[in-house]
Amino acid sequence: MLRLALITSLLATSAFAASADEWRNRSIYQLITDRFATPDGSSPSCDTSQRKYCGGTWKGIVNKLDYIQNMGFDAVWISPIVANVEGSTAYGEAFHGYWTQDINSLNSHFGSADDLKALSAALHKRNMYLMVDVVVNHMVGTADPPNFSAFKPFSAQSDFHSECFVSNYDNQTEVEQCWLGDKNVPLVDLNTEDSNVVSTMNTWISKLVSDYSVDGVRIDTVKHVRKDFWPDFAKSAGVFTIGEVLNNETSYVKDYTQVLDSVLDYPTWFPLVAAFQTTNGNLSALAATVQQGQSSYKNGQFMTGSFLENHDQPRFQSLTQDNALIKNAMTFTFVGDGVPVLYYGQEQSYAGGPDPANREALWLSGYVQDKPLVKHVKALNAARKTAIAANSNFATTATKFLSTGSQSSMAISKAPLLTLLTNGGSSSSPSWTVPDAGYQANEELVDILTCSKVTADSKGGVTVQGSGGNPQVLLPTSALSKVGSSCSDLGSTSQPSSARGWMDDAANSLPVVAALVLAGWAAQSSLVL
Repeated sequence: MLRLALITSLLATSAFAASADEWRNRSIYQLITDRFATPDGSSPSCDTSQRKYCGGTWKGIVNKLDYIQNMGFDAVWISPIVANVEGSTAYGEAFHGYWTQDINSLNSHFGSADDLKALSAALHKRNMYLMVDVVVNHMVGTADPPNFSAFKPFSAQSDFHSECFVSNYDNQTEVEQCWLGDKNVPLVDLNTEDSNVVSTMNTWISKLVSDYSVDGVRIDTVKHVRKDFWPDFAKSAGVFTIGEVLNNETSYVKDYTQVLDSVLDYPTWFPLVAAFQTTNGNLSALAATVQQGQSSYKNGQFMTGSFLENHDQPRFQSLTQDNALIKNAMTFTFVGDGVPVLYYGQEQSYAGGPDPANREALWLSGYVQDKPLVKHVKALNAARKTAIAANSNFATTATKFLSTGSQSSMAISKAPLLTLLTNGGSSSSPSWTVPDAGYQANEELVDILTCSKVTADSKGGVTVQGSGGNPQVLLPTSALSKVGSSCSDLGSTSQPSSARGWMDDAANSLPVVAALVLAGWAAQSSLVL
């Protein structure tokens, strides 16, 4: 009964037309449709440098939902679905979906309308959400001047801003009204000041969400459209909206949190990468940026998209191959106020550099689940779900950064979670002293990444000696009892101890409790109609 109660609390949410608040507890798996899974399970070669379609489809995604759900994700963000430029261009084919030519037709390379509806239905049957990527800012040509008659429904030159390519990103008028791309593949900027264009786009997004039972919309190139366009567009969508605003300053990005439900947290991404890319990273700068977002975004950091990788940036594992640094950086995105977003392939240790190298075919990995980072992701999702179950206010409790006494370590408190991070690297033996951890005197804790036990001191503080530069994610064992037992009771090989004496190889094992949380979560999903 306790386990059923936990599962119910984790999954109690509407399956359709999800509001921003209903996305708070979600965890998102981002994928490029063409590169995730083929419809027949085949594994064709896929040379990213050729920038061509490789054969992934919406049917393929349906067939691999077990893989996604078994890692603990309950939302899937797919690449844009509408008809794109056909054939080859100076920069390859439109396999990624971002080169729109007809907003009212689907990209046939990915499947039919029925296939997309089937994907939505399959997700909802599992109590998972569907997020669709959309592009509003532009249509895409294959020459300069572009063939305006190829664009649908905007086929007149007057539907677009006059040609000028963005060159000065400090000039907001230029950012909003000039074109992205270049003369080879111009991204022709829609005149979003025109009332007909505005009305058409609002009607379109409403119909798209309705036709395919979409639960959330990720919006591309948001900063390139005037801010006062977005509120009506978001209202027309009627579901959670999260925007891409590519900028490293919270002072710039914050205004967009006033017009959309949320933003992808690019200002935090920049110092996150810098903090864990090397052993000399600045953890204080990372904490300071999060705090800036907490104080300046409309809803603080809540519901922002927390990510380490995406399709536009080099994969983190192309920047460092230190497994401890990688695990610490990945952990950060799961334990804060935002909604975790994992870019497909990160769990398989993909290490592609800048576009197009970071858009690999996942089927070439074999979807192997017995891998260190797959296990790490499972444990992180399990930790977050357990914390949500243990604290009904978890999703609205603001993250705090606590002193650890070391510049190479970080303590993140979000009750009941206490996350201990370090950028010391794999050869380090990190230690954390957190006197104000906030636990009960002598309370028994467990690192959900390893099932090793820690005991708080007489004042509720924590002192931990780690190994191998690995992160720790601590929870009271009383929180784990909600799934029926503690880690040690479930047969973990870790030893009860004080906050010292970690096993060297423990960080490479998935705690049994994490597996139990996720197995129960997956079992419950089959009951959702």
